[in-house]
Amino acid sequence: MIYQERLLKILKSTHVSEKTSIQSEKYNTFVFKVAKYATKTDIKNAINILFSVKINNINTVVVSGKSKGTANHVGRRSSWKKAYVVLEKNQKIDFIDTIE
Repeated sequence: MIYQERLLKILKSTHVSEKTSIQSEKYNTFVFKVAKYATKTDIKNAINILFSVKINNINTVVVSGKSKGTANHVGRRSSWKKAYVVLEKNQKIDFIDTIE
């Protein structure tokens, strides 16, 4: 039970941008923001539990935080991790039906 709760906390949100929407249409790839400690196996298990789809490949990228500042203060955004999930042919994630 504890492992399943951990898996549900791994996927934070979907990452939607112009690049990811093109990849979704062309290559059947979906992009998720995930926890920093998540491994590829954890991400695969979490997606299988939530969406019940067959996964072909997973690539992960750690996006480093940018330095931002004003005149007197320099700060840094936190780094985050994203996962590119490639589904097998004829597999699709329908986000609208999973919410209802």
